Amino acid sequence: MSTSAPAEQTAAAAPNLRGGMTQVIIATLASTVGFWAWMAIAPLQNIYAESMALDQGQMSILLAMPVLVGALGRIVVGAMTDRFGGRIMFSAVLLLGVPAVLLVALAGSIGSYPLLLVAAFLLGIPGTIFAAGIPFASAWFAPQRRGFATGVFGMGMIGTAVSAFLTPRLVAWVGYWPTHLLIVAVMVLFALLVWFGMRESPAWASSHQKLVPKVVGALGLLITWKMSFLYAIVFGGFVAFSTYLPKYLITIYPNEVDPIGAGTRTALFAAAAVVARPIGGVLADRFGPKVVALISLAGILVTAYVVGQQPPEGVLTGVVFILMAAAMGLGMGAVFAWIGPSTPPDKVGAVTGVVAAAGGLGGYFPPLVMGATYHAETNSYALGLWLLVLVGSAALVVAGMLRDARPQIAAAMEPKTS
Repeated sequence: MSTSAPAEQTAAAAPNLRGGMTQVIIATLASTVGFWAWMAIAPLQNIYAESMALDQGQMSILLAMPVLVGALGRIVVGAMTDRFGGRIMFSAVLLLGVPAVLLVALAGSIGSYPLLLVAAFLLGIPGTIFAAGIPFASAWFAPQRRGFATGVFGMGMIGTAVSAFLTPRLVAWVGYWPTHLLIVAVMVLFALLVWFGMRESPAWASSHQKLVPKVVGALGLLITWKMSFLYAIVFGGFVAFSTYLPKYLITIYPNEVDPIGAGTRTALFAAAAVVARPIGGVLADRFGPKVVALISLAGILVTAYVVGQQPPEGVLTGVVFILMAAAMGLGMGAVFAWIGPSTPPDKVGAVTGVVAAAGGLGGYFPPLVMGATYHAETNSYALGLWLLVLVGSAALVVAGMLRDARPQIAAAMEPKTS
């Protein structure tokens, strides 16, 4: 009896993944809109601070609120994606995020900080969209190309750059309320595009395991905790700087950087990470995610150290922040290329949700820490940046101790015996 299936039988058994790139692009565009809505407050923080007379602590809490809710919500959304699929979850997240954006507009127009906090809490909903996309994109590609697939989908975080660059300009061009109504219109439009244009991969199968046992099962996997720690550094750092960078630049360089210039710099920061993310995924597919993760973490450490020295504003600071963002993007691509081959197929969504939540939590605490450690007399955030160097060093050690995922990828590609 033959020990391997005939080639034609193997081909017949393999799911037809044709059209996967189109589906991932739809998911990426929808994710971009979700990220734009998620970061609706951060680009206008200077307006809120002045109109409501907010101090450093109040602004830090306001900026951190969507990040916290978006992080924790990803655990639920990731597990629900295993059950209901990406099409339903993408549509639901976008539509449920609409009231949050409208409430931001109302709170800002009447100058109510408590209402704006409630709106910031609800803005976490569109921030959960990432957890729906990773299992969706992974299912459309073979194991040796999932780093590429998740890297392309991860480019949806360009929505943070769209928000940083476009939102303050739209407010200047068309006004405060029209800007938020435009964001809402785009969210509804893409929810419809997802509903009518997105379909699940033939390789995807619904998991009917209940939510709590599924999340508990994901938490019981060692790979979940390892990837969560690494992602808390690379994605958490990206979210933290995307949120807090305008405030940082205006505070440290008040005479050189205005709010629109800070938004432009933040957009460039986000764009650099977005471009680097699929590159990290492709490199992880080829050389293994461990090597890419180590390079990423080393780059973050070096650039954080340089930023901590508070060099004069100019080309150096601009280049260093872009290099930091690129290092974070490489790491994001590597981590999710690591998850797929190392996780049972029926738990990819749940593990993705937990890891994505860890990344969001990694972005929640730094703004609070930066606000708490700011030294007014010296106009310095050096202590907060040194803490990033310390935590990043620990992540570099952890990544160095982990086993790479290349053996699992190779094993997944071997012909099955019959």
